[in-house]
Amino acid sequence: MNLRAVNEWDSLHTVVVGTARSMGGIPLLEDAYDPKSKEHIRAGTFPVESDCMSELDGLAALLEAHDIRVLRPQVLKDLNQIFARDVGVVIDDRFVVTRMISDRAAEWQGIAPLLTGVRDSHVLTPPAGVRVEGGDVMPMNGEIWVGHSAAEDFANCTTSRTNEAALDWLSDQYTDWRFRGFELTKSDDDPRANALHLDCCLSVLAGGHAIFHAKGLKHEEDRAFIRSQFEGKMLEVDADQMYHMQCNLISITPEDVVSCPTFIHVNAQLLDWGYRVHTTPLQETAKMEGLLRCVTLPLFRQD
Repeated sequence: MNLRAVNEWDSLHTVVVGTARSMGGIPLLEDAYDPKSKEHIRAGTFPVESDCMSELDGLAALLEAHDIRVLRPQVLKDLNQIFARDVGVVIDDRFVVTRMISDRAAEWQGIAPLLTGVRDSHVLTPPAGVRVEGGDVMPMNGEIWVGHSAAEDFANCTTSRTNEAALDWLSDQYTDWRFRGFELTKSDDDPRANALHLDCCLSVLAGGHAIFHAKGLKHEEDRAFIRSQFEGKMLEVDADQMYHMQCNLISITPEDVVSCPTFIHVNAQLLDWGYRVHTTPLQETAKMEGLLRCVTLPLFRQD
């Protein structure tokens, strides 16, 4: 198994797509750990296994049709393994095993068998005290962007998934890369005021374009930085569009982006920018506050 990822848009060759098989049914409200899931549990609209299986299998088929090798996690009984991105992240030629909230720690057991053949020296495991999930980590050609929470939010919000210690630890592992941290806006109760991960409020594309929900970042100086990086090449979306996960896309080549058919405004902008847009429905999966980037874990990208 070869590992490589230095950005978000090089051509995708090998990827893990999450699985909804044996996802464990509808959780109790007190066991839910994001506000959007809580909302759908209360409303009686939480997604069912068969619908999520159909959506994820459809995405896998779309990727395979583009000659991408698709791997699926080993199925573990009664465990939600849909959001493969959070279990790990490939940066350069090494795999970072993320350290997730305790409710999700078992998901690693479904991914580990896929890494057979990867040298031990190319698998990095964070120490105790470091908390990081893959949705917060974006390699950007020599720079790594990390969404995180400061100590107060990390202590008070279940939705705080990556702490400041993760930036220090990652920077020690990747000494040739520059690091930039973005503190995220968090809420355990309001999904429209919660950026669960950095990829819930920011999608970066090959042509220097971005889809961005500014209020997903807690500090104005960080919002200003993102705007300056993508000046004239950015679509800003509102809280309702973020809620529907319209920042959470995935590039499969520099010219090809996978989106959802209901993202009318975003898809029109992508086409106007010159991208080829491929759509697949994931509206049930999105009820658990994740979408295309969240359910995919790239293992090998190469231009």
